Amino acid sequence: MYRNLTPGPKRGVSLYSYSAEFGFEKTLEDCFEDVYDMGAHGIEILANTHIENYPYPSQAWVDRWFALLDKYELEPVEYGHWVDSHVLQDRDLTTEESVEFLKRDLRLAHRLGFRILRTKMPVINGSLDPVENWRDIIRGALPLAEELGLTMCPEIHIPTSLKSQMVQDYVDFIQETGTKSFALNIDFSVFRTHFLEGEFVSPGYEPSAPEDLIPLLPYVACCHAKFFQINEDFEETVVPYPEILGILKEHNWNGYLLSEYENPDKYEPGYEVGQMLRKQHIMMKRILGN
Repeated sequence: MYRNLTPGPKRGVSLYSYSAEFGFEKTLEDCFEDVYDMGAHGIEILANTHIENYPYPSQAWVDRWFALLDKYELEPVEYGHWVDSHVLQDRDLTTEESVEFLKRDLRLAHRLGFRILRTKMPVINGSLDPVENWRDIIRGALPLAEELGLTMCPEIHIPTSLKSQMVQDYVDFIQETGTKSFALNIDFSVFRTHFLEGEFVSPGYEPSAPEDLIPLLPYVACCHAKFFQINEDFEETVVPYPEILGILKEHNWNGYLLSEYENPDKYEPGYEVGQMLRKQHIMMKRILGN
């Protein structure tokens, strides 16, 4: 069904990048065609945005989904979803209720051919620390994830440091359980070195060093290749891509880099996100050699 790819870092696109266009200027097939045209191989979707009648798509929609994957030779890489413990107005969901919501998404992700889920837990503060019972929620869903061959990944995102206690807690959980069904998604915003004038920066934020990735690589299932500003020389100006991708390549990390374009310009009428994605993929191809 999909292209034969060599081991190592592979290029894909998160359809989040098209958030200002999807459903207006672009259909799902338009996005797939764009991704294929730039030479990328995999996709990430946001379940509640890109799946018609989520969480209960029709069989006709699912059939169309696989037809599009075949037509554009794309691999469904990561299924983005939320475990929203705060969905009710009068109370938080119980651990058992949260586990059932998570299992529902596991089954749907498997039905659509995904192997990785970006499982975003509800947070309790601006540092993005997850709810205290996150271990119990994940542990409750592990048997089903293991049965279906799926991996759930919290997203490590700015302002979190790769050396933070949160990340260490996730690694400790993986080591303690011995599971292959829980891993990390590293968002490249954690490496961001520059900000626009007037742009909000979390107090005390310090960028993670690319080298901080190295001890985490055994636990990283995929990465959000976040980018903000590509210049005319096809260089990202605020994230050190040569160093990051160099480390992934040197250490034979075998996973997907899913492009996430984050720039307020993309919400301007007529702005072509696809052109920025193409520039980023030219940059990544130059660095990676594929």
